[in-house]
Formats: sequence, structure tokens, C-alpha cells
Amino acid sequence: MRAAILRWYGAPPEPGDFDEPQAGDGEEVLDVLAAGLNPVDIRIASGTFYGGSPPLPSVAGREGVGRTADGELVYFDAPAPPYGSFAERAPVVRDSEIPLPAEIDPALAVALGIAGLAAWLALDWRAQLREGERVLVLGASGVVGQIAVQGARLLGAARVVAAARSADGRERAQALGADAAVDLAAEHDDLVEALREASGEDGFDVVVDPLWGEPAAAALDACRARGRLVQLGESAGSHSTLGSASIRGKLLAVLGHTNFMAPPEVKRAAYQRMVEQAAAGELKVDVERVPLEDVAEAWQRQQHSPHHKLVVVP
Repeated sequence: MRAAILRWYGAPPEPGDFDEPQAGDGEEVLDVLAAGLNPVDIRIASGTFYGGSPPLPSVAGREGVGRTADGELVYFDAPAPPYGSFAERAPVVRDSEIPLPAEIDPALAVALGIAGLAAWLALDWRAQLREGERVLVLGASGVVGQIAVQGARLLGAARVVAAARSADGRERAQALGADAAVDLAAEHDDLVEALREASGEDGFDVVVDPLWGEPAAAALDACRARGRLVQLGESAGSHSTLGSASIRGKLLAVLGHTNFMAPPEVKRAAYQRMVEQAAAGELKVDVERVPLEDVAEAWQRQQHSPHHKLVVVP
């Protein structure tokens, strides 16, 4: 079968022929219709990922939407190694599949997987967002940020503020429901002031942070008492210098998040709710379908934040 094959750590996968998968105990082989390309795929393929390195050679990709032999549409993640989702077929544990409505666009459904869950779980599971609270979404021009803006509104936030360096990204976030947008390019004190002003009151209750670095420090200074910052990535830097007085004086909390640590039932419930919202037209994601043969070029673009979801189509 045709697949995107990882042959060397740190290099993009290459299209090629790979052995046909065989179903093991409790597994079935799915016909892959769409596979999501995510930053985590690149980190895993680097050979330095904290969760372990894939075997070489192996098929890249962690998530996808496939069709069963009975014709059912399902979402899946973590295919059985050395297979991945960037292939015509993938072996998947049956109990891990999430059924999808027949009318859902597979490319949209896969965009709600790893990226969608990072946004939704940060708000609902980690931050325990309460109705009427104020939410700041850092990196709102990216896919996770775009979903977080919409998710915050759907989960009952009273005010949602998007922050990003890209003017187009800020405009897009407001079109998706953000009440205000802030340019992250400002210096610390000016950024804190702009964020507080955009909050409409005295700061934020919840911050969704896929950036870390200086934006996280400014966001914490723009939080109100008992605010929670959920940390999901380091696009702006792997380290951040945080002021002690602000954190302890306002009883702030910095909460780490990774989808890998969320209980399966929590992830399933969150994903199913997002699919329902998307089917109702209340949750939107820009997607670009990429042929499997162009996966190396898409891999390079993903490293420079394309600001929409790249979906590999076998």
C-alpha cells in the first residue's frame, strides 16, 4: 500500500510502498479517508519525543478518519506500530474507535481530534471553565487557538479575547466569535495593559496557552484573582520568566496539559460534543487537503504554523 514512511529521525516522511497491515487481536484494518498532520507528529518523528521514538522504518501519523469493513465512519488515533495514519490503510484497536455520523466531512472530523481536544480539554477538563468567566486565548491564529476561541464561547464564557501576532489571524479569530483581539508583538508592560483592557474588567479567569515564553508571563500578569493558565505548547519559547508576586498574590494556577494524560472517557465525550457542534455548524475549522504524495512538502509547512489544518488524503 502507499504510505508516508519515516526512514530517519528528524527527516520528513517520504511517500513509498509499505507492507499491508494485518489485524491483531482486537484490531481491525481501516481504509483511511483523512489523516491529521500535527506538530506532535514532527516531534515524535524527531526521535527525541518525551513519549518515546517510533521504530524505523514506520508509517507517520497518529490520527485519522477511516471506514470499517461494514462501511462505518470512525475517528481513530494511535494505530498499531509500525503503522500510522498517513497511509491507505491502518490497523486500529476496535474499542478505541469513535463512531462518526455518516454526513460529517472526514477532513473536518480529523481536525477536531488532536488539535480540537487540546483546545477543548484545556478549557473544560483542565481549567474547569465556569459559565460567565473571561477567557484569553494566546496563539489564536493557529488551529488550536481558533478552536479554543469557539469552544470558550460554546462552554459559556462571558467574554473571549484572542491574542496573536498575525493581523489576519486576529481578524479570523474575531470572525469566529472573539470579542476582542490583541497584538502579541507589544513589550511586556504594554501587552499586559492591552490584555487587561481587552478583558473588559480587571483581567481573565482562564488563559489557553500554546505559546509559553513572554506571552505566558504577560498573560499571567493580566489574570484576575484565582485565574488559571493552561499550558499546552511552547511555540514562543521553551522557558518563561514568571513573577512570583503576581502568582502568589492572586492565587494563580499554572496547569499543564497533554491529551495523552486525559482519561479515554473524557477524550471521547469531548470529541463527540465537538463533532455534534461541528455538524450543527457551530464549530468551524479551515482545512487544506494534501495528497499523500505531497506529504514531505506539507511536513515542512507545518513547521511554520500554516494557521489552518493540513489534512493528508491517501
